[in-house]
Amino acid sequence: MAHTAAKAEELVKTLRDTIVSLVRGEGPDLSARQLAVFLTCYLDESGHTVRGLASSLNVSKPAITRALDRLGELDLARRKVDPLDRRSVLVQRTPKGAAYLKEIRSIMGGAAEDEAKKAHQEDKPVRRATLRRVAAA
Repeated sequence: MAHTAAKAEELVKTLRDTIVSLVRGEGPDLSARQLAVFLTCYLDESGHTVRGLASSLNVSKPAITRALDRLGELDLARRKVDPLDRRSVLVQRTPKGAAYLKEIRSIMGGAAEDEAKKAHQEDKPVRRATLRRVAAA
């Protein structure tokens, strides 16, 4: 249980460090909802519709539309009418969106490494002290 809590704490710190790096960087500053829509579109290989995104994220279709409007302004995703069902709108990835995901992965990887190093360094003194106590006993 303690290991799970420690891992969760490490993940939260990695998330914080990643978001801080994204906010400080030159790239777009997305809201949590926009980032959720973006990541859903880029990490799930299946095609996405406004209706499907609203259902999978459990938010309204207008909320998805607003998020897609912003992603479209930034050229991170685009909408296209489904040729098989003209009432349906498909969400497409863009090269700029793929590059942004690559940047997120890079930042997150670096943040995770930093957190792991910090956790390892914080753990070392405890291990040494424990070893000394065991050796003295």
